[in-house]
Amino acid sequence: MAEPTLYLFDGHNLFHSGSYADLRQLRDELASFVALKGARGYVVFDGSGADESYGPLEVRYAKNADTMLERLAAEHRGTEVVCLVSSDIAVRGTSGQEVQKRSSKTFLGEMEAVSHSEERPHHLRDSLDPETRDKLERMRRGGD
Repeated sequence: MAEPTLYLFDGHNLFHSGSYADLRQLRDELASFVALKGARGYVVFDGSGADESYGPLEVRYAKNADTMLERLAAEHRGTEVVCLVSSDIAVRGTSGQEVQKRSSKTFLGEMEAVSHSEERPHHLRDSLDPETRDKLERMRRGGD
């Protein structure tokens, strides 16, 4: 299965599935996730608020978030690999067969795994003892 290039997030559904202090914390984590993946995303909340952009993440408010998520899936599924994140069976069912679907709990587990895999790169020099590193450095510089 190809990596999604566009994530569609059911905002309140994700918020209530996780342990977030507020919506800003969720928004920031989603923005970091899509940026790390080199993807784009929309997080849609029921209600009213100012539409905003946070790097590759668009925050949208709608009278009915499910309807907006379904519309976004329909608009993009023909040209992009789309992943809908929601535990709402109805919205997942109407988003189309071409759309990847993940429940909020499953996605939160995947997002946590991605954030924990950000270890510093391993370099061979880090595993060598100082004497060996010195010898290799002298050889590199044309010494004995």
